[in-house]
Amino acid sequence: MTELASPAPGKPVVPPAKAETGAPGAIRRRRTFVVVGVMAVLVAGASLFAWKLSHGTAAVRYVTSAASIGAVTRIVSTTGTVNPELTIIVGSYVSGVIKDVYCDYNTEVKTGQVCAKIDPRPYQTAVDQARANLAVGKAQLQKDEAALAYAKISNERNAMLVKSNAVSQDAADNAKSAYDQAQAQVAFDQATIEQRQAQLDAAQVNLDYTDIVSPVDGTVVSRNITIGQTVAASFQTPTLFLIASDLAKMQVDTNVSEGDIGGIKLDDRVQFSVDAFPSRVFAGKVTQIRQSPQTVQNVVTYDVVVGVANSDLALKPGMTAAVRVIVEQHKDVLRVPSQALRYAPAGTARADAAHPRVFVLRDGRPVAIAIAAGLNDDDYVELRSGDVKAGDQVVTSERTAAPAAAPRL
Repeated sequence: MTELASPAPGKPVVPPAKAETGAPGAIRRRRTFVVVGVMAVLVAGASLFAWKLSHGTAAVRYVTSAASIGAVTRIVSTTGTVNPELTIIVGSYVSGVIKDVYCDYNTEVKTGQVCAKIDPRPYQTAVDQARANLAVGKAQLQKDEAALAYAKISNERNAMLVKSNAVSQDAADNAKSAYDQAQAQVAFDQATIEQRQAQLDAAQVNLDYTDIVSPVDGTVVSRNITIGQTVAASFQTPTLFLIASDLAKMQVDTNVSEGDIGGIKLDDRVQFSVDAFPSRVFAGKVTQIRQSPQTVQNVVTYDVVVGVANSDLALKPGMTAAVRVIVEQHKDVLRVPSQALRYAPAGTARADAAHPRVFVLRDGRPVAIAIAAGLNDDDYVELRSGDVKAGDQVVTSERTAAPAAAPRL
């Protein structure tokens, strides 16, 4: 047993140092584990940082379209109705009962051909009466002409006798008065005959109007009467037939808005289609631009007439046509999609109308190129100048790809 020396008076007692516990190998192993853990954390952080640099920002994909050689066509789209160039309304001047009908739908008629007949008996009676009155007037004229001849002789005789005082002056004056009255009566009879002749002519006209005739060569497209039907023409002329003059020549009546009418000219080419032939395109041209405005619900439109040949009679009156008026067209020009002029990369201001530009994809990156734009039809724009050639990939839009999922540590 070791004895501890007593401390000197006035000094504290210091206990002896405690001996180090554990072997030196165990201490080295603990230090190694700590270093490895720190290195693992650093490697994981570096990996995460590298992934964020490469995948944390979304990738940009450019949508492109090739510049091409083709046509740029500016059109005005509208709708219209197919009608014959000339449609004749055949009515009735006189009233009566329809006695016979000789024309029906689709009947080919000639000028002067009788299509229907109104019962002529009342009008024939009026003609016979007028003719009889005229005969009476002519007979009266003959009678009065005979009286005039006698009055003339009597007047001449009395004029000679009065000179020798064989007759009185009064007798001579009476003879002269009778002669003048006979002349006036003959003139009256002649006027009466002319009047009765006019009445006969009017009655004959009404009788002739009982025959409903076609005024033109054409095709009957509508019949509105039947045998036995009473036609009343007192207040408004009834429509009995509609006759199209020539179905081989049709027209499309369209309504063009006031915003588009300024660009349409006579002889502009027109293309249209109808529901009956959806895969067929009919061609025509503008033949008339009518000045009369039509206002419907505060919308002002103008009637534009399109002439079209219909030799095969495929077009029928009343069909609805989807019309495209070709206002202007440039063929075989360098063109790009109109959307390309509206595109600008993210963070880049769009070009104004005075300084148009497009972005061409070169080496995977969009490059801005100033251009001079020509005709624009909303689908394509004509390029008049600029460092763009056919086949260049012009950027129209861009898409952002979704970022990849973060790696699991």
